[in-house]
Order: sequence, then C-alpha cells, then structure tokens
Amino acid sequence: MSATLAATQPETITGAALAQFIGTTRYYRYTMGLILTDGAAYLARNGAAWLLDIVASARLVPAVRRAEFECWTLRVDLTKQCAEVVCTDGNGEREANILYRQHLDYTDFPLAELKLYVVADSDLGKVVMLTSEY
Repeated sequence: MSATLAATQPETITGAALAQFIGTTRYYRYTMGLILTDGAAYLARNGAAWLLDIVASARLVPAVRRAEFECWTLRVDLTKQCAEVVCTDGNGEREANILYRQHLDYTDFPLAELKLYVVADSDLGKVVMLTSEY
C-alpha cells in the first residue's frame, strides 16, 4: 500500500520535472496521517518537505480537517524570496472559501506558483497530490 520516503540526492524542482507526474504508482505515508502520491513525494525528497509540513500542520485547523477537498496554492515572489500559502475548498477562483493562509518571510522555492490538491479517500485517508495527478 505505501512506502516510506528514502533519502536521495536532491534535484532542482522545475515545472518540467513536475509535469512528468500523471497519476501515481504508489503511496507514501507522511506525518499527521497524510498520504503522498509520487509527485508530492518528489517535492518532499527534493527540498519542499516544508510545504508538505504546512499542509500537515493545517490538519489542526477544524475547517481544513473537515474538508473533503482542499486546493493548496503556493505563490512565490521570486524577487523578494517570500511567499504565501493559501488553502481553499476548491470552489472556483472567485467563490472558493479560504480555509487557511500563511505568509512566509523567506523561501528559496524555485517556482512562482505551485498547486496541490488534498483529497479525502475512504480507504487511504487524506491524499496529497500534484494537480496533474488528480
């Protein structure tokens, strides 16, 4: 069912590298009961575990914990090297309800934007995935 994350030499996270993930071949256990797909595990192995830790720690927020679907967006100001992480219920750009928001004073994340979905699965629990894996 699931594997653990093995330590490897980190790769630079790029849009092209993330685009290779379509679906998943296995699941990986993460903290706070989260399950990662191949793409989310790639982020964890390559320097973005901090982002998944934010997603995991948000389980303490009741609205996030109850959500069947979460849309997480990381927006990075590459010039100022700061960012904002926002979790919504995914009901479109204009009507989405914000469930969680966090400002990051510093990040060296290399992409201007990244979106993740967290989907409740009756067998697995909360599964974190890249949008291309949905």
